[in-house]
Amino acid sequence: MKKILLVIVFAFTLSVLPVLVKDAAAQPPPPPPQDIPVDGGLFLLIAAGATYGARKLYKQQKEENNK
Repeated sequence: MKKILLVIVFAFTLSVLPVLVKDAAAQPPPPPPQDIPVDGGLFLLIAAGATYGARKLYKQQKEENNK
């Protein structure tokens, strides 16, 4: 009797376990990437470059006038 019960439990486990594992391993797809605004950071980068260039020109002219 125990042997028959063991065979039934073993067969049930082998038939049901793959179905449960397949459903448990499934993951939803990742969300789509969001758009990133570029204009705000790009404006700051251009402004910083213009400020740096203007400062370099100012220092260069100041040195030439002191000579």
